[in-house]
Amino acid sequence: MSSPPENYTFEATKQDVMTSAISVQDEQPTNLFSEIRKYPKISAYALGLALAFLLTGYDTVILGTITAVPYFKYEFGELYGDAYIIPSSWLSVWSAIAPIGSMFGAAAAGWFQDRVGRRWSLAWSCVICAIGIAIAFCSNLPAEMASRRGTFLVGRAIQGVGVGGAMAGAQTYLSETVPVTLRGSAMALSPTFMLLGELIGAAVIFGCDHMATSSAFLIPFGTQWITTVMPFVVAIFMPESPSYLLKKEQYEKALASMKSLHTDRIEVEPLLEQMRMSIIHEEQLSAELSYLDCFKGINLRRTMIVAFSFTVPSLFGVPLLSGASYFMQVVGMSSSLSLIVLLVGIVLGLLANAVGIWLMSRFGRRHLMLGTLAVTTIIWLSMGIAGCWSGNIVVWYTAACMMAVVIVCGMGAWPASFAVSGEASSLRLRAKTQGVGVLCYMLSNVVFNLILPYIYNTDEGDLKGKTGFVYAGLCFMACAVTWLIVPEMKGRSALEIDAMFEANVPCRQFKRWSSEGDFMAGDKA
Repeated sequence: MSSPPENYTFEATKQDVMTSAISVQDEQPTNLFSEIRKYPKISAYALGLALAFLLTGYDTVILGTITAVPYFKYEFGELYGDAYIIPSSWLSVWSAIAPIGSMFGAAAAGWFQDRVGRRWSLAWSCVICAIGIAIAFCSNLPAEMASRRGTFLVGRAIQGVGVGGAMAGAQTYLSETVPVTLRGSAMALSPTFMLLGELIGAAVIFGCDHMATSSAFLIPFGTQWITTVMPFVVAIFMPESPSYLLKKEQYEKALASMKSLHTDRIEVEPLLEQMRMSIIHEEQLSAELSYLDCFKGINLRRTMIVAFSFTVPSLFGVPLLSGASYFMQVVGMSSSLSLIVLLVGIVLGLLANAVGIWLMSRFGRRHLMLGTLAVTTIIWLSMGIAGCWSGNIVVWYTAACMMAVVIVCGMGAWPASFAVSGEASSLRLRAKTQGVGVLCYMLSNVVFNLILPYIYNTDEGDLKGKTGFVYAGLCFMACAVTWLIVPEMKGRSALEIDAMFEANVPCRQFKRWSSEGDFMAGDKA
């Protein structure tokens, strides 16, 4: 182990925190592209780590949309009238098992990252994911239908464990290493690459949709290995997180890692000192480091914000949108057209997220979430009203509403929620808090994927387009909770955010809080 500098164990006072926070603020430019030019290595690593989210999106749409492929329904489904469908019970449990696995993967990753490091945790998560893909790939080999469905279930579960671990690892690394001025845009890459993965996955499904052999689903399953290998390679070659190395008291390795993340134009010693100061300050508040710490004292509020931020995508409709092809077939659209609608919606979402990345560098997260969730509430409500009728116009209006939700939330609530989740937790508990957050993200997916088929599927609730009423209520609730608990943390250093939470600053006062520890205008909520 490398020896830390002589002053490594000094006491970080509140004045030290404020002084360092002020120095960080004074150096902050505001132009996104100038910041990318200033930090080209970190920007490149951020793009590389975003491949973990591409893996998430690709696997989600492959496993979610494969149930709409006719030959898959033939080999794994049963006749209902004159067509093959997947029974609601199996559709529900298949949809839910991957998020359940991801919950365990995220929770395990939060612990594993603090034992072996961020990069090796990410690498092992990719290996686990590859094993799950192999099992799903072989799921059609058993002769009995129950064995086929069960094997596919096991493969999805193991794959989910790997995906959850990869998400938690990438999210932790990004939130620890990206500079304040790039943090929001870097975190906004998460939904962008998820959508990119979904786009590629939907294109693969579309290309295989009309195949009358098992290749219709084996090809999509096999291509998942490609998206698993890419983040694995990034994890092998990227430097370890300096924050993790500092926590392990490996100062020289942390310094070398910091230099690997920056060009020679950047003085890394002051940046490392600020990171070290924040960790020491947090250690003085609590000597323990466990999952229970996430729910003690001031960390409880921070963990609740992270947990809510991770559930926002589920509340505005991502579980339904990811299975849009099957849902649109239930509403009355043909298989081919439903896949085209899915592809168009993903492309529009990608464009919206590109705008969202820029918006993250210009506007606050809180206002973007509030505005876009309010608009989305109205969109879902109109879809529910239209669903009270029938006909081709209603089918196409339902598709248009789902595309509109992707566009609106892609510019605001989706990337902003990821930015908030990466900013709210403390550095010292970041791995575990991100694990809790991803667990909540997957838990919300489990709940929705279990319930949704019983709401809209033909053999159960048969709500079809009226499902919009459900999501209108959920979006309204998400908007209200955002107003109540989500603070504005844009442009704030980790030290400042720590100080504001320690001072129990009300969420609507975060923006007016000054570096000296007082409100710029008023000191009461």
